[in-house]
Amino acid sequence: MTLENPVFCALDTTDLGRAEKLARSLKGSVGGAKIGMEFFNAHGPQGYRAVAAAGLPIFLDLKLHDIPNTVAGGIRAILPLKPAIVNVHAAGGAAMMRAAADAAREAGSDRPLVIGVTMLTSLDASDLADTGVSGTPSDHVRRLAGLAASSGLDGVVCSAHEIEVLRRDLGKEFKLVVPGIRPAGSDIADQKRIMTPAEALALGADILVIGRPITGAGDPRAAAEEIGRFLAA
Repeated sequence: MTLENPVFCALDTTDLGRAEKLARSLKGSVGGAKIGMEFFNAHGPQGYRAVAAAGLPIFLDLKLHDIPNTVAGGIRAILPLKPAIVNVHAAGGAAMMRAAADAAREAGSDRPLVIGVTMLTSLDASDLADTGVSGTPSDHVRRLAGLAASSGLDGVVCSAHEIEVLRRDLGKEFKLVVPGIRPAGSDIADQKRIMTPAEALALGADILVIGRPITGAGDPRAAAEEIGRFLAA
């Protein structure tokens, strides 16, 4: 998947009308939209189709994490929606990730990219320690990203602070999808490991997931276009 605009706007809402309106208004000013579990659990495939009708590529962010057979079934169930990107938790292990990748390939040339979630950007080293994971966030992300690559996934979700090392470890073709992106001066809210869009792209990010700085603006399209102008400068 090649995108002229690397920004995917996170439509983190359960309001179907708002999600549809945002998708329509943002077409042409972002590269795609991200639909998460809040929206999908509220509205399901029908709501997904309503948003996708705007014509934006969709990152369906469900973070599947279960036994391999169940995750493979989950991937098959969403293939008819034709999302551009789907994701699973890399912590589910190699067998689970291989099952997800194999299931996605059943869609042939229309298959979505399958990426692994490494470490949520709301977590930091102290949160890892609380769950019994030793080492730094970078160590943990590198382990999971390497496992995702060897298991046949197309890329991973990572924070901007792991872009450089993962690009070096895993090469240019491995996709790096980066949330926790905040334009300079934005409220960081519940994110702990963040970076500006230009900084993340310069380090080698492929896709930037940006939510509240766009959707929370008085004019979301103008906010998205401002980010785009800054990235193109």
